Amino acid sequence: MQLSTAPYEERLTAPRSWWLISFLVGLSFALILLPFGTLLMLGGLVGGTAAAAVVASSYGSVRIRVVGGSLIAGEAKIPVTALGEAVIMDPEEARAWRTYKADTRAFLLLRAYIPRALRVEVTDPEDPTPYLYLSTREPERLAAALKAARETAA
Repeated sequence: MQLSTAPYEERLTAPRSWWLISFLVGLSFALILLPFGTLLMLGGLVGGTAAAAVVASSYGSVRIRVVGGSLIAGEAKIPVTALGEAVIMDPEEARAWRTYKADTRAFLLLRAYIPRALRVEVTDPEDPTPYLYLSTREPERLAAALKAARETAA
């Protein structure tokens, strides 16, 4: 697999506050189990914190990559030749496109804790998906990587 000229990779990690919330979930379990003894309380603290941390980590483990002439966003893999114009969206416009402007046929890889996004038109006539909505912390870099990969593929 040949890498594109401008490789791009981003992991949409969960914000730091979610890790604090994971600890608070564990603390809640510990308080619930407090009447049953110290050992169960500690088990609730460790188990509850670990379970909440696993959920936060798995939700924030999704990746966006441009590699080998393809855009890989989560579980979707799309050749860059099937993609059109990439539009960088500020927080206000991104909110509009994930709510009232959204098309039900679109592919949405959104994380509410990431305010900016990139909307990429799908130009493949056989694909019913009109566009991809990708939450990203670096939409300029992603758009540049897609443009470079399309130029390399052409």
